[in-house]
Amino acid sequence: MDTNLTLVKLLAAADPAAPALAAPGRMALTHAGLRTQIDTTLAWLNARGIGRNDRVAIVLPNGPEMASSFLACAAGVTSAPLNPAYRAEEFEFYLSDLRAKALIVEAGSTSPAVDVARRLGVALITLTPGDAAGQFTLQSDALPMQTVAEGGPAQPDDVSMLLHTSGTTSRPKIVPLSQRNLAASAVHIRDTLRFTAADCGLNIMPLFHIHGLIAGVLAPLAAGSQVFCTPGFNALKFFGWMDEARPTWYTAVPTMHQAILGRASKNLDVIRRHPLRFLRSSSSSIPPQVIRELEEVFGAPLIEAYGMTEATHQMASNPLPPAVRKPGSVGLAAGPEIAIMGEGGALLARGEVGEIVIRGPNVTRGYEANDKANAEAFTDGWFRTGDQGVLDADGYLSLTGRLKEIINRGGEKISPREVDEILMDHAAVAQVVCFALPHPKLGEEVAAVVVLKEGAAVTERELQTFVAGRAADFKVPAKILFMDEIPKGATGKLQRIGLAQKLGLA
Repeated sequence: MDTNLTLVKLLAAADPAAPALAAPGRMALTHAGLRTQIDTTLAWLNARGIGRNDRVAIVLPNGPEMASSFLACAAGVTSAPLNPAYRAEEFEFYLSDLRAKALIVEAGSTSPAVDVARRLGVALITLTPGDAAGQFTLQSDALPMQTVAEGGPAQPDDVSMLLHTSGTTSRPKIVPLSQRNLAASAVHIRDTLRFTAADCGLNIMPLFHIHGLIAGVLAPLAAGSQVFCTPGFNALKFFGWMDEARPTWYTAVPTMHQAILGRASKNLDVIRRHPLRFLRSSSSSIPPQVIRELEEVFGAPLIEAYGMTEATHQMASNPLPPAVRKPGSVGLAAGPEIAIMGEGGALLARGEVGEIVIRGPNVTRGYEANDKANAEAFTDGWFRTGDQGVLDADGYLSLTGRLKEIINRGGEKISPREVDEILMDHAAVAQVVCFALPHPKLGEEVAAVVVLKEGAAVTERELQTFVAGRAADFKVPAKILFMDEIPKGATGKLQRIGLAQKLGLA
């Protein structure tokens, strides 16, 4: 692989006449049109003094303009996509922390980010969508015409994107990702999933998150594929979009897959009309039971992958058929090197459980202005993921838990994922997330939130007895809450850390 690839070079190989971006009810934008949009956007920014490594925050609704504005900014300046659902205080933190030079919002936007940007002196740029999906024009009264020191397309080591870590246990850290990082990751995912120009992805992932931006948008476009950009996940609209987009694949987080599965039986005709080449799941673990049901309903393989922001998304992936997929495993190294590290920093043999560590061209060089975090995150050139796992004899990686999520019940260590999978085997259970519940004497004990299948009934005691029949007593949840839906973060991921506090149980 060319380690000096940039986004402009990466996107240059596609057939100019082939569709690149599409959206519900919109005319598609071709790859030539996308390249023109990137060029004109960079020229517009450069003419107003914004060049390579200058930071441009983006607060736009999910859709094709979010995708194309991200690509345009990432190709020549430093893009900083932000969650449009943030409140004013959150925008104040992120825009200040990023030291954003400008903010792109949709014309007429009522986002609190607009007032925050004005207060902070961040230049406002308004975006007006064009006729084709992903086409737009920019306007700003705050940016006078001026020359730029370093303009044009970014170079391999320029910072292409800034994202914050989720910050569930501490202040969010800034992750700088270079052109080299983004291009490498896109190539890894493109090759793993064997994308071609004949593919069309139905994107339901949020485009302020690494999963949607890299796996959902950049990787397929790097293969000359088409991406159908929805306004965001909506289980009620999914099969209608599927009918319009005629996709060959989609990627999602497990909670989305489960919601789609809940409506699939009523839409079997749509599934038959548009057979998928594969489904992909990432960002958190998906129960093997759900994998089996999805594969039966869609008649296609589900490819479980493992990613994180610091790795520009993908680290490991199960391979496509005819190679072996191992349900419950996140597959083989699919980009960076993967090893398992012991507490003392030594690499462990296969079959031994320890911390998952990675190194490779898609891995960030380090957090911005955070020497303490970098000292903790890197050991002998390996990035420590904070996840616990094991490599089997064939090199397939299985996650046994997030080190910070492991429940310590009086010295007994419990993986919440293990208890999840036991509860998922109960006939009445549709979804579950186990988490640590503070305990005055034991330190922590196991608790669970359970969503029941429609029309099903079961008591807390019955579920506790069910778990007790399959696991040691100390793994049985002391408390089980029944809810209509699993509490999730902004990107649809289950969030075990801090869940007891969020539910008022701490």
